[in-house]
Amino acid sequence: MMRCCTLLGLLVWSLVGQAGQLIAQETEDNRKMLVCSTTQIADFARQVVGDRMQVLCVLAPGQDPHLYEIKPSDSRLVARADLCLENGWHLEGNDWMKNLAHDAGKPIVTCVKGARAYFLKEGDAEVYDPHAWFSPLNAAVYVRNILDGVVRIDPQNKDEYQARTQLYLAELAVLHSWIRRQVNRVPPQQRQLVTSHDAFNYFCNEYKFTASAPAGWSTGDEVGGGVTPERRRQAVESIRKFGVKAIFVETSVNPELIQQIARDAGVRIGGTLYSDSMGPPGTAGETYLGMMRENVLKIVNGLK
Repeated sequence: MMRCCTLLGLLVWSLVGQAGQLIAQETEDNRKMLVCSTTQIADFARQVVGDRMQVLCVLAPGQDPHLYEIKPSDSRLVARADLCLENGWHLEGNDWMKNLAHDAGKPIVTCVKGARAYFLKEGDAEVYDPHAWFSPLNAAVYVRNILDGVVRIDPQNKDEYQARTQLYLAELAVLHSWIRRQVNRVPPQQRQLVTSHDAFNYFCNEYKFTASAPAGWSTGDEVGGGVTPERRRQAVESIRKFGVKAIFVETSVNPELIQQIARDAGVRIGGTLYSDSMGPPGTAGETYLGMMRENVLKIVNGLK
């Protein structure tokens, strides 16, 4: 009995010691903190600041920004931020990131500002498509906006941030050229990209595909978002009309809709694409560059 108590005591003290070390590590990290809404923006931010700042993300890989509901822990996280970064154009359903920053009195950068916009018409309404990062040319706009925000809060390291940004912009240019070469393997008449929701309009516009999505631009309840019977019917008809070879599931969207449409249209599922979220660490989609390459290979192999 005494030996059991001794072992239990040692275990408790070990856990207390570990917790103390974690707290000490947090308090000793005096770097400025960036809090980002989405995984893509967090990756862009890390490319700009490297290890100079902490970069934290509200969303975990695979979470849907349209449907996300904020938690008390998100408010506590934003309260510690030196700068907040959001996508904007209502990607964050009900502008949850902007509201978190406003409530905490924190500055916020809208990363999509200045990007080449694609507009969606729904009845009498016209809305911005917020998924602008799917064009690498627009991704470069995000990165420059992040650079501007970072320099405002840490001007003494401006030269380093600018140098890192230029290196990453060069990588985005290489990615853009690579994608153009890859999609040329798909005949123009077969460039029909069917996904769960309209996340890929920018990709399709950039690389001459036709986009189709039964859930509209948002998986939430914003204007133009959500599945309707008419959209579902049109998707099935379009697949049959154009002889689409494959349609695609998305990582951050429930796959049931696309699976049902695949059954109704008699078409196979060509794979799962990264859309509103990147992949977890250790996967091909853990970075923006990796996510885009993985998507392109699946699209090309599915449709060629």
